This record gives sequence, structure tokens and C-alpha cells, in this order.
Amino acid sequence: MKFSPLASILFAATLSLSATAATFSCPDLAGVVQVNACPTEDELKHTYNGFCSDSAKAYANQTDSCIRYEDYRQMKNLARWESKDGEFDAYISCDLPAGKFKALKPMSMKLVTQGKLSKLVCSYSDGINFTYRTKAACAIENEKACATNAANCKATCN
Repeated sequence: MKFSPLASILFAATLSLSATAATFSCPDLAGVVQVNACPTEDELKHTYNGFCSDSAKAYANQTDSCIRYEDYRQMKNLARWESKDGEFDAYISCDLPAGKFKALKPMSMKLVTQGKLSKLVCSYSDGINFTYRTKAACAIENEKACATNAANCKATCN
């Protein structure tokens, strides 16, 4: 099947319009889902012993979390969670009951750029941050309104 040059241009224009800007707001934590299981206490102890007994890590000063098992456990006892649409994710302590953090509302949204990567970071209380990562250029819309009420935070990425 052959397309006329005009049909090809219209088709290309349609494709480019579908790749236009996307708007994001902080996810509602009531709809987030846990992606991986929490580690068991036995798994944490096993990895603590393996990680902290590695002499190469000790000589490279990479064992700060090995001073106390409780510190290591706090750092590693995490599960990955995703927003309902799968766009935002976070690592949340397995010690924090889901019922507690699923009721939290966003406190802020900030844009962090690292080289070509843009990250929209939505902060909630208890140190929870859900992050959207993209190579697209992003900007927070109406930063003044966003700063006064995180419910007003929206970002556009294109």
C-alpha cells in the first residue's frame, strides 16, 4: 500500500503530536502497590554477615553501615513501591505499616536534574519520596502555588 506525500506528512504530524508534553502530579499513596517482598530477618542477617565480613569493602571504607546490625537493617529492610500508573516509585521501610503511609498527602514536589536525567521528587512525611525519572525536560508549573500547597503541584515533561 502506497501513501501520498501529504498522507505521510499528516501521519508524521500525528505521531509528533502524540509525543507532546505529559503532565504529572504527585501520586495518591492510597493507590500505590508493593512491587517486591520485604526481606526476611534471616535474609538480612545473612547479607549483613556477608557484606560486612568482606575485607575489600572494609579497606575501601564502604562498611559504615556495619558498625551495628540495626543500622544495616534500617538501610536494607526496604521494599519497592510504585504509583498506581507505575510512573513514580519509592523504597519504603518494611517496618512502616502500609496503612500508615497510604494515608499521607504530598508535602512538596521538586525537580532535580542530573546530567540528562530529570527527576520529579514528591515528598511525604516519614521521609517517603516517590520519584519519576525521565530523560525529557521537565518544569514545575506555577512554582509559587506549588510551594504554598503541594496539592497544587504539577510538572510538565516533554
